Amino acid sequence: MEEARPSRTALRVAMRRAAHQLYDAQPLIFNDPLAVSILGKEYLPEIERTQFKLNKPFSVALRAFLVTRSRHAEDLLAHAVAQGITQYVLLGAGLDTFAYRNPYPHLQVFEVDHPATQQWKRELLATNNIATRANLTWAPVDFEHQQLAAQLAAAGHDATKPTFFAWLGVVPYLTEPAFRSTLSLIASSPAGSGLVMDYGQPRSALPFLEQLAHDSLASRVQLAGEPFQLFFTPQQMAAELSAFHTIEDLGTPELNARYCDHRIDNLKLLGAAARIVSAWT
Repeated sequence: MEEARPSRTALRVAMRRAAHQLYDAQPLIFNDPLAVSILGKEYLPEIERTQFKLNKPFSVALRAFLVTRSRHAEDLLAHAVAQGITQYVLLGAGLDTFAYRNPYPHLQVFEVDHPATQQWKRELLATNNIATRANLTWAPVDFEHQQLAAQLAAAGHDATKPTFFAWLGVVPYLTEPAFRSTLSLIASSPAGSGLVMDYGQPRSALPFLEQLAHDSLASRVQLAGEPFQLFFTPQQMAAELSAFHTIEDLGTPELNARYCDHRIDNLKLLGAAARIVSAWT
């Protein structure tokens, strides 16, 4: 991400979450009553244009993955809260709205993101009259140049208590050292802590048509100044998560079966590129 600019990919993800609320059939995969309002009038024309892409399979599949990713993360968070977890860290929070509709009074939310993106989000929240809550803490972090542990500690995170971490839409943009440093910190969290993250498979592991789709998406994020850098096969990811237990790595068939198979519209995941994995300490 360019140093002084908020994340363009965070905006694109937010617009697809908003489009899901407006154009996809009920019941929604991911019901987010703030997804549209956080963007406000400024981005509404761009959101409206997405309705004309409903017959483009890869565009629809990308939206399906993004909303499924958010739904799955919040399902896992609900399980973690039921097990007694009281701290939730959103790594690369982007325009995620959970902290402003948090139904758990005793859950402290830490939003971690690049300072430029975080400032942009705070301006959107203020402009669109979305109130922050006492159980939200901002933790600005540049993953490539700052230590996550130090920034979280400065924000009041208690490293002695179990924490649930959501790391969505971040891993492909990291260098390997930044990824492993953050993963090591999470793995060292107290027993009962959890992690959910998504990752992409390398181009070489994909069939031909998916390689073309990968190239198209990679070109767009490159132009946005946020190039892809890091990919894993499921076998490689399992090795990276060796310090965890109870690992669940879900691909397209499993995610469709859980969230999409009984829908009356064409919202479903395609291909094998993107996966969502959860793990517990």
